[in-house]
Amino acid sequence: MLACTIHAKEDLRVETADIPVVGPGEVLVRLGAGGICGSDLHYYFEGRNGSFVIREPLIPGHEASGVVALVGAGVARVKEGDKIAVSPSHACGRCAYCREGREQLCANMKFLGSASRFPHVQGMFQEYFVMGERQCYPVSGDVSLGEIAFAEPLAVALHAIHRGGDLLGKSVLITGAGTIGCLTVMAARLAGAAKVTVSDILDRPLAQARDAGADRAIRADREPDALASPQFDVAFEVSGSFAALKTCVATAKKGARIVQVGTLPHEPLPFVVNELMAKELDLCGAFRWGIEFDWAVDYLSTRRIDVRPLISGQFPLRDAVKAFELAKDKTRSTKVQVVGA
Repeated sequence: MLACTIHAKEDLRVETADIPVVGPGEVLVRLGAGGICGSDLHYYFEGRNGSFVIREPLIPGHEASGVVALVGAGVARVKEGDKIAVSPSHACGRCAYCREGREQLCANMKFLGSASRFPHVQGMFQEYFVMGERQCYPVSGDVSLGEIAFAEPLAVALHAIHRGGDLLGKSVLITGAGTIGCLTVMAARLAGAAKVTVSDILDRPLAQARDAGADRAIRADREPDALASPQFDVAFEVSGSFAALKTCVATAKKGARIVQVGTLPHEPLPFVVNELMAKELDLCGAFRWGIEFDWAVDYLSTRRIDVRPLISGQFPLRDAVKAFELAKDKTRSTKVQVVGA
């Protein structure tokens, strides 16, 4: 079989590997579609994602769908031939965070396609991979494997909205109009937000955000006056830009909440907190997701959230380098996927 492996910065190779063996309670999955995420791009183009540095060859890919090829002894949740969404999160279920229902903060987390641990936890950009039964979510109906692969990024957006609190009737700002930004627009609409504004510095993502349901799309670099005064009840920073975070603080009303979703640069950043104090702002983080993955699978399988307009291209696994190059260019793409044979 083929596997996409990042060896170092800008060193991505499609290599042959043995099909893994399935054990009891495990499922052999044939890759359906795997979305290239911002963290995958960081690993490829920078050799790191924030503080997580590649120290050995890493198979990326943590947002994927597949088809069950084989089940191990005792597996009852899925059967051969099922279309499935795959959860990349393998929480221990025993630590204090897991027991509190915050598995995304698990002290012993194994997250697929991540260099956060060593040895690294290998991801799903390979023709076949083995998953534990509880990480496999069967999906019925005519929804495509490309759509099902959005379960993970949609779960991120749903968790961000969950962290933002009650949005019913609220005015919302989302900084960043990439995949997560557009999905956050959809999730905010689902949560009852009255007005959703999106800012970015590129035209194509803003057009995509409008299609996703944003009421207003602002070019932050060309319309500074549009984001010069407090006007939002809740703000979501999803771009990973420090300038965007400062915009969230500046445009948040007194008593507002700001949710940091994007990964900011690893280096220390200067940040004046007086405005947080004087306006009594709540600044909180949203890291990955928990139960929201279950919600995401349901919303996708029923097309209550329709992600089809966000798919910009699909490439066979052997053309992974081309896929990464397109995914990097936000003037031409939103979500690019690699697909199995």
